[in-house]
Amino acid sequence: MTQAIVVTATDTDVGKTVFSAGLVRALDGCYWKPVQAGLAEGTDSDTVRRLSGLPDDRVFPEAYRLKTPASPHHAAAIDNVVIDPALLTPPACDRRLVIEGAGGLLVPLAGGLLFADIFAGWRFETVIVARTALGTINHSLLTIEALRARDIPILGIAFVGDPVEESERTIAAIGGVRRLGRLPRIDPLNARTLAQAFDGAFSREDFAP
Repeated sequence: MTQAIVVTATDTDVGKTVFSAGLVRALDGCYWKPVQAGLAEGTDSDTVRRLSGLPDDRVFPEAYRLKTPASPHHAAAIDNVVIDPALLTPPACDRRLVIEGAGGLLVPLAGGLLFADIFAGWRFETVIVARTALGTINHSLLTIEALRARDIPILGIAFVGDPVEESERTIAAIGGVRRLGRLPRIDPLNARTLAQAFDGAFSREDFAP
């Protein structure tokens, strides 16, 4: 049975893909992005492959590759594609599988189908990736509530950005979730600097099955 961690976020461009690359490298696992929307500037799978150093056979192909950088339901409509949830079955992996969603938890895939509905069917532990910037308390607590409303297990919350102790502490306390750590801003960003920053910010044991 595949042991997976789902990585979702409180919003788009939070740093979820960079976090996923750091996590899958730390776990020496496998990576899967079920739906990629936007191909012109490279894919999240490309970024994870580059930043994690994973061999190609452990970065699984997307179920859907959509051209337009937009919400998957809209990108699929532009490409004249209907996303079939039956095709969103996690690939088999004999290592820890990191599954990265698209944008936030309530991103629509087709009709009224949301990513959250897919995650609820899988019932894998989920990591929330959140900014530390202003507004993160509201977005993070809403995401926690949406996960709990669907009985999706929450592994914890990981922050990305400059330290904002009060916001991070408040979210963990009110949300009743484990605060996993905070990935700082990384410049330059490459496989070596990400590995150093991730290992300094997070404990691998927190993500163990």
